[in-house]
Amino acid sequence: MSSALDATAREARAGTRRRWLDAGTLTPVIAAILFGTYAALQMRWDWLETYYPLLLRGLGMTVLLVVVTSSLGMLLAIPIGLVQVVGPKWLALPARAFCTVIRGTPLLLQLWLLYYGLGSLFPQFPWIRDSALWPILRQAWPYAFLGLTLSYAAYEGEVFRGAFKGVPKGQLDAAKAYGMSGLLMFRRIWLPQAFKRAMPTLAGETILQLKATPLVATITVIDVYSVAAQVRQQTYLTYEPLLLISAIYILMAVFITKVFARLSGKGRDNTAFSRS
Repeated sequence: MSSALDATAREARAGTRRRWLDAGTLTPVIAAILFGTYAALQMRWDWLETYYPLLLRGLGMTVLLVVVTSSLGMLLAIPIGLVQVVGPKWLALPARAFCTVIRGTPLLLQLWLLYYGLGSLFPQFPWIRDSALWPILRQAWPYAFLGLTLSYAAYEGEVFRGAFKGVPKGQLDAAKAYGMSGLLMFRRIWLPQAFKRAMPTLAGETILQLKATPLVATITVIDVYSVAAQVRQQTYLTYEPLLLISAIYILMAVFITKVFARLSGKGRDNTAFSRS
């Protein structure tokens, strides 16, 4: 038994080495190393000493935008997708209309409508200007978080609609026959199965959410992209700041992919008759 396990482990290691030595994998790795060496030796990076605090601040805002808006958007997307499948109709129609409007208009336009439209209406109401919320509502970041959250919720609402619809009806019927309540059936069967089906799409949509965050710079929110734009304007350097934030976005996208892959790999198999 032990020798068989050792042989399996050796084969796995050999397979990993073969994948790394494969031309399709090795070529981009070598290209990245060569380009990184060239960039480090031939390009100007002395500006980092001055701008790295602002860069870290922008990076923190980007990470916060992705984490918070994706989490809140997910919480909104689940009921939006569910009501489109089970009703009632007076909830399903607004949910469908919400997804259609948000998915059918550019995110940039939505951010501008929230910031320059809704944000400009608030000062006209004295009870808002005099409230404790006014110092927050007069800033740009609430509208950035709101816009990105609504966008994510609309796209993922459609994803969950398809995921809920795709759960085999036999599993739900078996749960009812087993005596499960509607809430227990949803928690133990329908929602986990829908998540499992939606997980690959959720990973891609979260990466798209990351790539949408530079749009908040247009409403004066300082994210990592807006910092790079400031560096370009003040130092007249074009390639260095753009290449740096490109590398940051790539690393964050790889991290998101790994997180969702780990979640998919470790997701437990929920069935109607699994133990509590």
